[in-house]
Amino acid sequence: MHIKKVESFILHIPVTDSQISDSTHTISHWGVVGAMITAEDGTCGYGFTGTHAHLPSDQLITRCIDTCLAPLLLGDDSDDIERLWQKIARQPALQWVGRAGITTIAHAAVDIALWDLKAKLQHIALWKLLGGQVRDRVRAYNTDIGWLSIPDDQLIRGAQQAVADGFTGIKIKVGSTVERDLKRLRSVRQAIGDDITLAIDGNGKWDLADCLRFCHAAEDSHVFWFEEPLWYDAVQSHAQLARSTSIPVALGEQLYSVDAFAEFIGQQAIHWLQPDVTRMAGVTEVLRVIELASAHRLPVAPHAGDMSQIHQHLNFSRSTCTVLEYIPWIKDSFEEPALVVDGYYQAPQQPGASSTPTQQAWGKFRKPLS
Repeated sequence: MHIKKVESFILHIPVTDSQISDSTHTISHWGVVGAMITAEDGTCGYGFTGTHAHLPSDQLITRCIDTCLAPLLLGDDSDDIERLWQKIARQPALQWVGRAGITTIAHAAVDIALWDLKAKLQHIALWKLLGGQVRDRVRAYNTDIGWLSIPDDQLIRGAQQAVADGFTGIKIKVGSTVERDLKRLRSVRQAIGDDITLAIDGNGKWDLADCLRFCHAAEDSHVFWFEEPLWYDAVQSHAQLARSTSIPVALGEQLYSVDAFAEFIGQQAIHWLQPDVTRMAGVTEVLRVIELASAHRLPVAPHAGDMSQIHQHLNFSRSTCTVLEYIPWIKDSFEEPALVVDGYYQAPQQPGASSTPTQQAWGKFRKPLS
């Protein structure tokens, strides 16, 4: 099926009734910035990247889609996704201006839209197109109860409520001070007991000295992983931390290529891989990371820049993807919202990648392209 039209879009969807914060960011909306690809029969595929809903930045992404990527796709065969991925990724002018950042996340939106279109044209859910169902349900871990902006008493109540709702894993943010975050970690562990997996996420804020000090004191809290403990590209520092603590190191949301993951693996600096389809040129490149992880016997827990609308399909089709993040901010803005029941994702049933916005969201949250 030939590609007839490529159009960009921007949605800014409220995250909660108020702002939330981690160690490096404070936001009130999540940006769903993407591409709608229309085939010659009128079928539309939707793909998007996740942003902090900063309109000038989001307009740079849509401009890249409309002016740089769309001309490479129009009139081509939508079914030949691997070749189209190479056509964009190896386009000399795009390589010259960047192999990460705006060009890559714009590519992510386009690649996801192509996968959504391909699954729709075959009238099946994306996880079936990717190889079928390897499990009946996917274990979810709740991140939304753990923001640094949440007061200590509310954090504890939220963790207990998540467990009562059936979640067997939760994640809380760290990266304020070592002393405060140790206190919060220990309070949550005491509140939820030892049977619930408890992960932490630093969003790259601390230096190696603070990470070492924190991990030394936190090991008796049975931390499932320490996500983004250090600056995203500091491979050697991650390797040193990994050698110095029994707490597993997780990262990947700020990596843009399979080569970046390979470097962390080669330096023994990572235990959990967290690729994100909205950051690293879409489903096509993340599938390569999953295969890399499988070859090294390492588990994958995709980062939810898409709020797991798309990643759930990867988890249902690949045994290496063992758990999946739950953040429910944008799910109700899609025709088939990601569904978690008693702490487990349920397999999507509609054709496509679960990436089609509702008409209500389209009308309520859409922002100008310029």
